[in-house]
Amino acid sequence: MRPRSLISRLLDYLRSARREVKIGIYGAPNVGKTTLANRIAEDWGAERFGEVSEIPHETRRSVRRRVRIELGSSRVDFEIVDTPGVTTKVDYRKFLRYGLDVKEAKQRAKEATKGVVEAIRLLKTIDGALVVIDSTREPLTQVNVTLIGNLEANEVPFIVVANKIDLKEADPGAVEDAFSDYPVVKVSAKTGENMEDLYKAMIREFTG
Repeated sequence: MRPRSLISRLLDYLRSARREVKIGIYGAPNVGKTTLANRIAEDWGAERFGEVSEIPHETRRSVRRRVRIELGSSRVDFEIVDTPGVTTKVDYRKFLRYGLDVKEAKQRAKEATKGVVEAIRLLKTIDGALVVIDSTREPLTQVNVTLIGNLEANEVPFIVVANKIDLKEADPGAVEDAFSDYPVVKVSAKTGENMEDLYKAMIREFTG
């Protein structure tokens, strides 16, 4: 048998090599996007994405980290993008309730608006998305429905992440019922519950 040529072996390598998969973490403000991003980073030895705050729009610019997820025989390099919270309206007066003065509130609202625009633009550049929904709230909101509609229009595969299942008022079943046509994974980003299920779904949905 003739030995395989260098070019033949190189082609086999290129076919088998996995590219980096770019995943955006999307959702309304305060649903736990950054908590989820930090959990992923912590689980796989990457740098944290940022601080978590009860004040809406703490994340006002996208933050990216490279994360290698290894489960069984699967090893996938992800670029995870923690995006600003998506909303239909940013009102500076909302920030006054958290102790910000008017100048600070207006500046935060301006930055948050730019962040929403940036997050929507990123939809055209990602390979997949995690749509985070707070399972203690009504899932069929204008933001969630519009966000999922945009992902479908751009043909971006996504997983619905029903977050905060550690809270007693959580109803992840309502999220499943509302979005039964899509893959739904129920997790607590805060405690780490069911995160392995999410990693399996990411590999299945985004690398097939």
